[in-house]
Amino acid sequence: MLPRGDGDGWTHCALGHRHWGLFGAAGLLLWHGDHILLQHRALWSHHGGTWGLLGGARNRGETPEQAAQREAAEEAGLPSDAYSVTGCYLDDHGGWSYTTVVAQARAAVDLTALTGETIEMRWVPADRLGELPLHPGFAATWDVVRAIA
Repeated sequence: MLPRGDGDGWTHCALGHRHWGLFGAAGLLLWHGDHILLQHRALWSHHGGTWGLLGGARNRGETPEQAAQREAAEEAGLPSDAYSVTGCYLDDHGGWSYTTVVAQARAAVDLTALTGETIEMRWVPADRLGELPLHPGFAATWDVVRAIA
């Protein structure tokens, strides 16, 4: 079992929404060609059963890129040298934010779930995302983050 980070916990933003991550959260939008790597979230998790990005709570003093890298390694064993970061998108809710870290994979690595947070990992063609039940936060920002490459 992984040690609990100091950023793990529930908080509320200025909009009154409940969010995971005392210092915000970050996730990795990993592209390879026209495919993106998605995580099928465990049923017990927040918005369980939806598809989204590898990611989670940021720890104190951790950059969004560091948090996304750590979470992708913890949840699916993705090594940091398997991709290059090309940009970021900050979704600020007032007092809480989620940063999508966009990256290009050097290859379509075959990953599996390493924690109970994940049902499945899958490379999905970007033009077929509408066929999946997406995490609401990811769905709301998709049109913006898809343009960052």
